[in-house]
Amino acid sequence: MYRSNERLIIFDADGTIVDAFSAIDQTFSRHGMELGALERFQKRRNLFKYMGGLKEFPINLKQQLGKQSRKKLLATLTDVYRHDAQLYPGVADLVRTLIAATGIRVGLVTRNITNEPEMTLRILLARHGIDLDALDFVAHVPLGQEKTAAFRTARKSFDINPARSFACGDEHKDFAAAVAAGMHPFIVSYGFEDYTRLTRKFEVPEDVISRTPQDLCTRVLHALDIDTGHIAGLPAPSQSRRD
Repeated sequence: MYRSNERLIIFDADGTIVDAFSAIDQTFSRHGMELGALERFQKRRNLFKYMGGLKEFPINLKQQLGKQSRKKLLATLTDVYRHDAQLYPGVADLVRTLIAATGIRVGLVTRNITNEPEMTLRILLARHGIDLDALDFVAHVPLGQEKTAAFRTARKSFDINPARSFACGDEHKDFAAAVAAGMHPFIVSYGFEDYTRLTRKFEVPEDVISRTPQDLCTRVLHALDIDTGHIAGLPAPSQSRRD
């Protein structure tokens, strides 16, 4: 039925492998604005995520009004992403390990809103020893558009069984997109939506949620039968796994 016996894993960028909150927070700070604490940021509805809470909203709204103000903010965000933004701990090792593994296709899907987002991610990843060209699939999904089509396009392009395909994201929409594309979802609760919001509001099963980057790395490596010893900071495999 499927020509390929390979497996596919696709990562969302912002909030899943890239610490987007810190990058946005740093950008806001440079423009005299405040984003608020991560815990509050994760609970806000999309419309207000980047406007702050009740405390930050008035000054942020004033700073973001006007085309030139938004243009300057975007330029700063681009600069921060390219030169200061970080991948979450362990993620760079994870991605490099998966790229080097036999029989695994690795992709990236992003809604990054910086100037020339693909170049932005290329520079950011290069700082962490990852060549964007080494990935098998990279897609930029416009804001407001679901990722389902991008997931399905990647899977079909390699003719990979949906049961051998995985998608990692940090929002309930990522979960829905993965399921709609017939792929197994890995969802994290340290990005744009927290554990409570994911499980209680959107009923994302807790069994597929990783609460820390280290947890995500462990889950992915285990699912793909790769020794966790490849990733610094993760526990070594048990004796039973070695035998």
